[in-house]
Order: sequence, then structure tokens, then C-alpha cells
Amino acid sequence: MMIFDVLTLFPEIYSVLSESVLGRAQNDNAFKLNVYNLRDYSKDKHKKCDDTPYGGGVGMVMTPQPLHDAITAIDPERKAHRIYLSPKGTLLNQRHVIRLSKIQQVLLVNGYYEGLDERIIALDIDEEISIGDYVLTSGDFASFVLISTISRYLPGVLGNADSTIDESFSNGLLEYPQYTRPRNFLGLNVPEVLLSGNHKKISDWRLAQSNQITQIRRPDLLSD
Repeated sequence: MMIFDVLTLFPEIYSVLSESVLGRAQNDNAFKLNVYNLRDYSKDKHKKCDDTPYGGGVGMVMTPQPLHDAITAIDPERKAHRIYLSPKGTLLNQRHVIRLSKIQQVLLVNGYYEGLDERIIALDIDEEISIGDYVLTSGDFASFVLISTISRYLPGVLGNADSTIDESFSNGLLEYPQYTRPRNFLGLNVPEVLLSGNHKKISDWRLAQSNQITQIRRPDLLSD
């Protein structure tokens, strides 16, 4: 069973992960989620976990003491793969997700404000990951994304294990269009090939659609 350990300033927001597919997966022991409050490890009398940056500048920086003590307490034998969610990290993609899904224990460290003291990254972090070329108000939202994407590849999380095979990025292409009943909706019809029962023609149509959509929307994927 995979274990997600999450270090956060806002543990209460992780209750959202107890709902829907991920909630059922945890109840079925497909994975385990442990959420830790960073403030519990602060030695400051006010449980403060940030301070002004050396050299000046706007914003605050996460102080090293609470982070180091928390990470060491959660993972004393350094068995977990320690990930810092950061816009400076390696950009997450599906191949990356599949690799991470094979790890038994992941420790997610969330950044806030202007980020972490660099010494924590040097001492305690194995990998920095970014979910996109933008900045969030909280690393927690990136953790939600990472937990959601990784968990889909864990046995027992999805009702159908084949659900991850043909989706976007699984084969380097964006997913083909999907249709369901009714055959006609407000004058728009389901493509006839999908009603033909000819699996070869359907497979060829889907591949052609995937290639066309990828070429228009994400041509960078075709050049990788």
C-alpha cells in the first residue's frame, strides 16, 4: 500500500481528499494519507514558521527549523521519497506520474509565501516538482494534483484498471473525443464510425483524432 505523508500549514483543507474516488480508495486501503501540521514542530512561542528574507525583498520565507524537525520526525530513517512542490521544480508529466506511482512512500512538502529556506532543499528534499508554469497561493493545491494523478495508477483506486490506458498523455497524445447516448443531441450526431461495431475502424479513427487534436493544441508533444 502506498503512503502519502503531507506536511502543511493548513491540514484541514485535506478533508476534500476523503470524498469521491479518493475517499473510497482510502477506505479500501488502496493508499494511506497522513497529514501533518507544520506548526506543531515550530519552537517559536507563537508557532511561527516564516520570517523575512536575508538580503531584503518582498514576502516571507519558510524558516528551516520547523521544516527540518518535521521532516526528520515523519521520516527518521529517510525511507520516503521527499518531494517539494515548487514552481522551480521539474515539470510534471504522465511519465513522471507513472514513475512516482511505483514508490512505496512519498513525503510531500508544501511551500508558501516566497518558498523554503534553500538549506532545507539541500538537506532534506529529494526532488522538486512543478505542476505548471504558474504560481499558486499555496503548495497544497499542487499536492492535491500530485496525489490525485499518482493514485489513479495504484491498484484498487479506479473501478476499471484499463481506464488509464487510452487517456490523454498515456501514449504521448491527447485523448480522442468521447460520446455517449443519445445519438443525436441538439442536432449534433455521434460519428457513424463509433456506431459501426468495426473495432479496427474505431481504433484507427480514435488514433487519427488523437493525432489531429495533439497537432492543433499541443504540437510540442509530437516533437518530444
